[in-house]
Amino acid sequence: MMSKFLTSLVMENATGRDDGKWRLVQPLIYDSDVAGRVIVVPAGFVTDLASVPRVPVAYVLAGGTSNEASVVHDYLYTSHLVDRATADAVLREASAVTGVPAWRRAIMWAAVRAFGGSHWDSKPITA
Repeated sequence: MMSKFLTSLVMENATGRDDGKWRLVQPLIYDSDVAGRVIVVPAGFVTDLASVPRVPVAYVLAGGTSNEASVVHDYLYTSHLVDRATADAVLREASAVTGVPAWRRAIMWAAVRAFGGSHWDSKPITA
C-alpha cells in the first residue's frame, strides 16, 4: 500500500481577515498507511494550517510547508479519529507524500510532539 492524497486541497479565507484561518471548499481525502484508514476532512472544516510561531528561525525551518498535511493533522487533533501519537505520525507521513524534505519533516514532527499537547482538544467534534 502507499499513502496518498485522493483529492486536492481547495480552501478559502474563513473570516475575510488576514488572521490565518482557512475553510475547506471541498473535502480533502487522504489515504494513510500509518493510520490504516482513509481520512476525509469535510468541506467547511476551518484550519490555521501549520501553527508555527512567526519568529524568523522557527518559520524558516517549518512554516509555510505541507498545507495538505497540516489540514489533515488539524482535523485529526479536533476529531480524535486516532490517538495523538498516530495523528503526529500522519503529519510526518503526509508531509513526505507532498515532498517535504526529511530534515524538515523531522523538525515539524518534533515540534508537534513537544508542543502539540495543549492543542489536543479534550472535547472532540463529531466525525
